[in-house]
Amino acid sequence: MTTDITAGSTSGGRGKAGPEKRSAAPEPPEPIVPTGTSADRRELAERYGLTQMGVRPPLWAYIKDVTSRWAFVRVLGTASAYARNQNNYLGQLWAVLNPVLNATVYVLIFGIILQTSRGVENTIAFIVIGVFLFRFVEQSVNGGAGSIAKRTNLIRSLHFPRAVLPLSNVMSHLASLVPALVVMCLIVLGSGLLPKYDPVPVTWEWLLLVPAVALLWVFNMGLAFIMARVVAITPDLDNVISFVLRFAMYGSGVIFPVVHYVERLPESVQSWLAPLMEFQPISVYLYLGRSSLMDEPAFVQEPIMWVLGVVWAVVFFVAGFIIFWHGEERYGRD
Repeated sequence: MTTDITAGSTSGGRGKAGPEKRSAAPEPPEPIVPTGTSADRRELAERYGLTQMGVRPPLWAYIKDVTSRWAFVRVLGTASAYARNQNNYLGQLWAVLNPVLNATVYVLIFGIILQTSRGVENTIAFIVIGVFLFRFVEQSVNGGAGSIAKRTNLIRSLHFPRAVLPLSNVMSHLASLVPALVVMCLIVLGSGLLPKYDPVPVTWEWLLLVPAVALLWVFNMGLAFIMARVVAITPDLDNVISFVLRFAMYGSGVIFPVVHYVERLPESVQSWLAPLMEFQPISVYLYLGRSSLMDEPAFVQEPIMWVLGVVWAVVFFVAGFIIFWHGEERYGRD
């Protein structure tokens, strides 16, 4: 008689246990490599509506993609404008107080103490309009410069057209400008009540402030596109922006009529410097705003200035958009 002894055990259950058998780990599946030529893969992707990531889309497709997200741009811009001052005690009131305080400082220094208002009857209205409108330009430039450089985490996490960021930034500053414009008009109207100045009449030309600000908004979007691309490529330029804006403020007649001071220069310099200072973009938009609200001989509605306002807005917006689009695939990678 033979006894059948199983491996690793005895009839009494006290035998020495043998090594357990372990199943081998499953081998990882082989990666699926698309076959065929690149043209075949491109045709397959187009058939199923797939797009390649990390590349610059065609310009027209990019425009349609940005346009389809305009509601998001508007909501993001207004939300950013609200969140900017929500932690302060006065909240959204600072959107009005900041330009008012700036204008007050410049009126006291340049309008009252230094009396630099050559050829301008209402110094208060001149400075207030210049400060409020130039602040919109300044905020758009600074916001556009940081719209890409300061949001790399968001850019690397989500797929969307990067033009949304500078657009929403300018939109947020436009939302803050609207209530400030109401205060600006009230200050201009109230300046006519002072003994030194003539009354400021409210005419139909005040309505022209709306298209003037709209043109400035389009111009600022172009500036934001350019600054976003430039600073994203060369971050060091962000430190130079404040100096350029300061030069633009004094050279555009924000707080005093700079063209009148050019008359002190030699005629050979006046021949090219005076038109340059008068017809450069920021000076044009300041003139449009002042000619809408101020009833003075120095600020008569001139068709050529409106034509220049349209030309500058279109040129800067189109050029800025194309410049920004050319760097679409590099944002968040450099």
